[in-house]
Amino acid sequence: MSRFRTARTTTTLGAILLATLVVSGCATPPDSEESEGSFCAVMVTNSGGLEDRSFNQSSWEGLQQAEGDLDIAAQVLVSETETDLAPNVEQAVATGCDFVLTVGYELAPATAEQGELNPDVDFAIVDELVDGANIKPIVYDTAQAAFLAGYLAAGVSETGVVATFGGGNQPPVTLFMDGFVDGVARYNADTDSSVEVLGWDKVDQDGVFTGDFEDINKGRQTAQAFIDQGADVILPVAGQVGQGAAAAAVEADDVSIIWVDNDGYETLPEEYRGIVLTSVLKNTGDAVVEIVGQSIDGTFDNDAFVGTLENGGVALAPFHELESLVSAELAEQLDALEAEIVEGSLEVTSPSTP
Repeated sequence: MSRFRTARTTTTLGAILLATLVVSGCATPPDSEESEGSFCAVMVTNSGGLEDRSFNQSSWEGLQQAEGDLDIAAQVLVSETETDLAPNVEQAVATGCDFVLTVGYELAPATAEQGELNPDVDFAIVDELVDGANIKPIVYDTAQAAFLAGYLAAGVSETGVVATFGGGNQPPVTLFMDGFVDGVARYNADTDSSVEVLGWDKVDQDGVFTGDFEDINKGRQTAQAFIDQGADVILPVAGQVGQGAAAAAVEADDVSIIWVDNDGYETLPEEYRGIVLTSVLKNTGDAVVEIVGQSIDGTFDNDAFVGTLENGGVALAPFHELESLVSAELAEQLDALEAEIVEGSLEVTSPSTP
């Protein structure tokens, strides 16, 4: 369906490395003289690294776009382990840059601390609510788009079993899972079906988690267990771990995945394109460009940016090679449900709603 927003074209990591300064781990801070006379922004990744095919990557692409569109200098500090997190935020401030972007809940304590110590620096943090006069949270009501993804999954499932799992039991993760489960439930109610969801119980707020966001093999094992139970559509909410689910889907017959954060069809290795049904997008790059612009023109504030279907902060990606699985009737119903969510007549709720 062409009406769904597409993800921004992914910048290759090679081009990124040539275009800007990338520092891994706890290295010496970049030379602040590079940014003298111009606006400078620096990003700190979480321990998932820069090329995570998730929110680190899309956040960095947004900062790269800001560099071109707004004529700023952009840098990134890559956290390779959890011990890099706090030192890297300190180093980001030490660059003398005007704007510091941190990514993920792991960086919340360091962001709060450095924000308080450096009131003249504007901070933003992705996927976490942090209080601070100079800290702007960038969060997403992904349950809205995940609701559509759950309805879609139930509508295309041939086995009547779909599944989801997370990297950790954290609000930015479970928010996807809540929306997905509710979307399946709505499909069942609309069509008098009984599609089953494995991996998450919304009432108990408990389900299947791999315990990290890096170990691809855990994703493969978890997805295979679901496939063995009949699941033919799987939503991994686990960063790089999700690539393991994609690998399991490729090896199985007639199994597809729904990616999260960015368009998995574009960001996963090419061999997985044929099994990506859609993706629940967080258009983080657009938000980063907007907020950097606010920092430049003096309109920056600490009000949280909340991405929704209405403001385009969240969306479903195109169906790409699997569009033939989606009937015209199902596509029309997805359009109708999105319109209801946007206008407020259909409310998608979760304990983790930002």
